[in-house]
Amino acid sequence: MLLSIEHHTRYVYSEPVNYTIQQLRLTPHNGFGQHVKRWDIKVNGNLHAVEDSYGNTTHTMVVDTPHTEIIIIAFGEVETGLVTETLEQNKTQHHVLPLSIYLRDTPLTASDNNISAFAKQFQTTSAKQNMALEEMMHALLARVIYIKGVTEVTTSAIEAFQLGQGVCQDHAHIFIACCRSIGLPARYVSGYLFTEDGSLMQTHAWADVWLQDEGWQSFDVSNGCRTYGVHVRLATGLDYRSASPVTGMRSGGGVEGMATSVVVNQAGMPIDQQRRINQTELIRQAEFLKQAQQAQQ
Repeated sequence: MLLSIEHHTRYVYSEPVNYTIQQLRLTPHNGFGQHVKRWDIKVNGNLHAVEDSYGNTTHTMVVDTPHTEIIIIAFGEVETGLVTETLEQNKTQHHVLPLSIYLRDTPLTASDNNISAFAKQFQTTSAKQNMALEEMMHALLARVIYIKGVTEVTTSAIEAFQLGQGVCQDHAHIFIACCRSIGLPARYVSGYLFTEDGSLMQTHAWADVWLQDEGWQSFDVSNGCRTYGVHVRLATGLDYRSASPVTGMRSGGGVEGMATSVVVNQAGMPIDQQRRINQTELIRQAEFLKQAQQAQQ
C-alpha cells in the first residue's frame, strides 16, 4: 500500500518568543515492511539533521528571531506492507544499541507489583512467547480501556494501569513495562496509522518487543493487533520522551498553545476534502487557543 502523509503542527504564543529550539523526529526510515518514496519537512526556521542514539533521524530546528508562532509540516509517501527482513537483517539494521538498554526502566515505563503480577501470567518459553504476548496485548486492552482525555503525556504506566483508562501512548508504556518486568527488551514506537475513514488525525504509538528467535516484533495494543500495512514508523526510544515526534524549549512567549493535524491516505486517492477538513480544524484549534491565551493576560 502506498500511503500519502501530511502532518501539520502549529504553535501559537501570547507574547513574542525570543528563541526556540526543537527536536523533530519526523522522518520515517526504510525497514520493517516500509519503504520511503519521498519525504520532506518544512518549518519557519533552520534545520540540522543528525542520527540520535536510537538510530532515528532527528532534526534540530532553531528560530532565533522574535516570533509568535511556529509551523512544522512533514509530508511525503511511504510504501507499506512489504516483505519484512529476515532475523539476521533485523539484527544488523536495527541494533543501534545493546539489547540490555531496552530492559531499563524509565519514569514513564517503570512497573510496580500490579503490573509485574499481570505480566507474569503471560511469561512462557521463547517458543511460545509470541503467542503469549498477543494474549497479553488483548488482556491489557480489556484491562485499560481506550478513552481520550483522561491521561496526559506525563502519565506513567503505573498511573494509567491503576486508572484503567488511557490512549495509545499509555497502552504502549504499560505493554513495555510488562515486557521488561519479565525480562523481554521492549521499546516505544511513534508513527502514523492509516484508517479508511480518516478518523485518526494525530500520531500513533505502539511497542516493539525483542524475541530471541524472531527479532523485533511489533504490537499495537490500542487496536489489538500486530502492525501491518496500515502502520508507518517514525521513531523508536525507551518511552514517549525519547521517541516523541516534536520536543523542545523556548525563551519568552508567555502562554503557549498547540494544534496538530495528520492526514494519512492511499496515494492517488482524492484527499482534498479531508485535507480541507483537517486544515480548518487546525486553524480553528489554533485560533481558539490564541483567544484563550489572550483572555488569561
